[in-house]
Amino acid sequence: MSHESYELEKTSLPPSPSHSPSPGYRTGALDLQLPSGAPGGVPVPLESRKRRWLGSSEHRTVRGMQSRHLTFIAIGGTIGTGIFLSAGTSVATAGPGGALVAYALVGLFVYGVVLTLGEMSSLLPVSGAFATFGGRFLGPSFEFCLGWSYFLQWAFSIPSELIAASVILNFWTKSLQAWQWSIIIIVPTFALQLINVRAYAEAEYWLALIKVILITMFVIVGLIYDWGGVIGHPGPGLSNMNDGPFFGGFAGLAQSFTYAFYSFGGVELVALAAGESKDPHKSVPRAVKATFIRIVLFYLLTVLVIGLCVNHSDDTLFAAYENSDVAASPVTTVFKKAGFGAAVHVVNAVLLSAVLSATNSCFFASSRMLLSLAKAGSAPAVLGWCTRRGVPVAALLFVLAVSCLTFLTTIWGEGIAFTWFTNLTGICALLTWISICIINIRFRMAFKAQGRELSDLPFRAPLYPLLPAIAIILGIMMFIAQGWSATTYDDGEVAKDVVAVYIGLVLFFGLLVGHIIYLKVTHYQGPLIVPLEACDFETGAVWPAGGGEKMRKQEEQERENEAANATGVKGKIGIAWKRFSDAGI
Repeated sequence: MSHESYELEKTSLPPSPSHSPSPGYRTGALDLQLPSGAPGGVPVPLESRKRRWLGSSEHRTVRGMQSRHLTFIAIGGTIGTGIFLSAGTSVATAGPGGALVAYALVGLFVYGVVLTLGEMSSLLPVSGAFATFGGRFLGPSFEFCLGWSYFLQWAFSIPSELIAASVILNFWTKSLQAWQWSIIIIVPTFALQLINVRAYAEAEYWLALIKVILITMFVIVGLIYDWGGVIGHPGPGLSNMNDGPFFGGFAGLAQSFTYAFYSFGGVELVALAAGESKDPHKSVPRAVKATFIRIVLFYLLTVLVIGLCVNHSDDTLFAAYENSDVAASPVTTVFKKAGFGAAVHVVNAVLLSAVLSATNSCFFASSRMLLSLAKAGSAPAVLGWCTRRGVPVAALLFVLAVSCLTFLTTIWGEGIAFTWFTNLTGICALLTWISICIINIRFRMAFKAQGRELSDLPFRAPLYPLLPAIAIILGIMMFIAQGWSATTYDDGEVAKDVVAVYIGLVLFFGLLVGHIIYLKVTHYQGPLIVPLEACDFETGAVWPAGGGEKMRKQEEQERENEAANATGVKGKIGIAWKRFSDAGI
């Protein structure tokens, strides 16, 4: 049985009593609906017509993303304002060597998280991703906790991105206030989400491409300048790197963990997007494998170039992060030193694209997680409705409402409430990443307990169980380092700073323990921890148990047939390009 026929058989609606074709059938997460009046169609009830703009519970999200979208979402989710503004602060805090070590350790941790998440998402490409995995391989309370904390994390981030966008736009003109810029940005972004998932993915693709081009140019220009290759602008060589490479000591390294962690935010987006991508058993591994190259090229090399070209005592390194000053961005500084004075406008434009990309991703991530929670019964059912185009309109409207109310807190009380909102969800991202590694261990244990073969996995994360174990240890180290760094602030409010870092623990474990108590009170009959033998590997799977090897042979045969039928130079180039793309390069 082929992959397509397996999913169709597993999720098809039963025949109608008249034995006519069913008005709809599903293939995985894709709903195909026949219009009223078409063969086999049925009249749409009046109540359904009234609520058509919200969709219905019978519709599902659509697999409209292509492999290139998923790959660039993996890039776009990890390249934001952090690398442009906070990377320099890491160099100023820990020295060029300390910053490089911090980004390398966080990059290793993040890569471990992405590999373990990719292993699960390529087999089970569902919209809820790791939250759904938490429910299947740990217990229902973990799904509730991970889902709601992740939703709040992204919904509360939208006002931050809008404020950042207003600061960036004020660099060119101060004619509008922050709330006016926010409306100008949020309206088209929200409208884009209402079209379909392909519109979101296409926007992310081009916005990510802009960032990739700038970072690549920055690395090339920075290295050429440092080596003395720019006429009239002598490079520093290794002088900056030799001037106190680790002058910040352990305290500086601990603070750099915080900046690096902030820069890597959003790497898990590829798993959420897998639920709406075509051929996830192939596209997810490609995106995951490419993550290593992205981390090295767009993070480690960027920090290296900043450390080589800008001395750690340069005042602009702190100004860029503390004042969101694009003119002081280390990226801008390096371009200026190399003789490209007008680069400040280019960097500002790219920063704006990064903020737009982040806002776009905030709506996507929070709405899809809310959709998954509703489907699992952990949120109002209406939030799980989708239109025929696969758009969760109700969930998007809820996200919009939450983000708008949160934005108002940036104005009320001098923004104190908003600061605590962001603190509340700040540490939750790190707890989510650690949880993903724990879930992966249970995933493998259940896979083995049910007698399944590892060859059934579309993508297998290497070095199990060492990889998730190392990632968990690194995550705990960063968790401790964030608290340590809070004690080094110069504001004289150590207790308040430490509470601000760890207040998210109250939210995370409050949701977890609160849901467990709720299940006890409501006499929940199921287990709080799912037994390994009962873990669900079937719902939403790309193929049934034992179907992996058969599918690979079928795809290999298709590739051989394509190669045999390819004629002429154009045909051979097409085959070569397809294999190049399949390799995930």
